[in-house]
Amino acid sequence: MIFHRLKRKSATLLFLFLSACGLTSRCGVPDPLAEAEFNALYETPLAPATSGLSVYHLGHSLVGRDMPVMLEQLGGADHSFNSQLGWGSMLREHWEPDMPVKGFEQENQHVQYRDPHAALAEGSYDALVLTESVEIRDSIKYHNPQDYLHKWATAAWDGNPQTRIYLYETWHNLDDPEGWLTRLDLDLDRYWETEILRRALAHDDVTQPIYVIPGGQVMAAFARRLQDAGGIGPVKTHEDLFFDTIHFNDYGAYLMALTHYAVLYGRSPVGLPHALLKSDGTPADDPGPELAAAMQETVWQVVTGYAPSGVRGD
Repeated sequence: MIFHRLKRKSATLLFLFLSACGLTSRCGVPDPLAEAEFNALYETPLAPATSGLSVYHLGHSLVGRDMPVMLEQLGGADHSFNSQLGWGSMLREHWEPDMPVKGFEQENQHVQYRDPHAALAEGSYDALVLTESVEIRDSIKYHNPQDYLHKWATAAWDGNPQTRIYLYETWHNLDDPEGWLTRLDLDLDRYWETEILRRALAHDDVTQPIYVIPGGQVMAAFARRLQDAGGIGPVKTHEDLFFDTIHFNDYGAYLMALTHYAVLYGRSPVGLPHALLKSDGTPADDPGPELAAAMQETVWQVVTGYAPSGVRGD
C-alpha cells in the first residue's frame, strides 16, 4: 500500500514538473534577453561585403532549392553555397542524429548538399542562414527552437568565430484564420524575436549578435505595395507570389533572393538582374523590369528599416 501511494505521488510530481515545463523541454530555457540589451546588439551596422560570400542554408521548403540558386546569381561569380533541406523540417530535426529529416532524399539530391555538422566544423562559411518550421507556434511549443538556434550558432562559431549567423523569418498560410497580414505584423516580435531569438541570445556563451533576414516583413510590405498600386506587372496581389497557400513561386523566390542579398551583402538590390535561372537550369518566370524594381525598392526599405538585419541605408 505504501509503495502504491509513493508511486502515485511520484507520478503526480512528475506530471506537475512536466506541466510546469509545458511538456516541451522548456525547463532551463533562459528568459528572453532584455529588450534594451537586445536593441544594443544591433546599434552598429555590419560593414557591407566587399567580395562574394560562402553561405550555408539550413531549412525547409520556404528556403527551397531555387531561391539559393537565384541568390548565387545575384551575388556574382564568387558567391557559393551549400545546404541541407527537408519538408517542414525543424532545427531540432537537422541537429539530432536520431530524428529523421522528412523529405531528406528528395530535397538533397543536388551538388550543393553538404552535411551541416561536417560543413560548419570545417569553418569555411561567411554566413549560416537558419530557419524554423512553421506553424511557428507549434515549433516553439514542442520543439524548442531557441535551444537549437543556440546549438547551431555555437557549432558554427566553434568552426569559425567570424561566421555570421542569420535567422530567416518566414510566414504562415495565406488562409490563416487570424489573418495573414495580421500574423506577419505580430509574429516577428512575439515569436521570432521574443521566443526564439532573444532566448537564444540570452545564453551565457553567446557573445555576438544573431542577425535576422526579415522575409515575412518583406512579404507584408510588398503585399501592401501591391494593394496600394492595384497590382504591378504580372502580379496583382500577394497571392500571385505563391503556388499554394504557403510556398512561393518563381516571383516569390526572387523576392526572397533579393531579401537575402540585401541582408547578407549589406548592399541595395536596386538594379540587380531579374531574368534568372532555377536550380534545374531552366529560366525562372521573369518578373519584368517594373515588378523587379518595385520588389528591389521594397526589400531595401524593409531591410534598412529593421536594425536586427545588421544593415543601414546610409
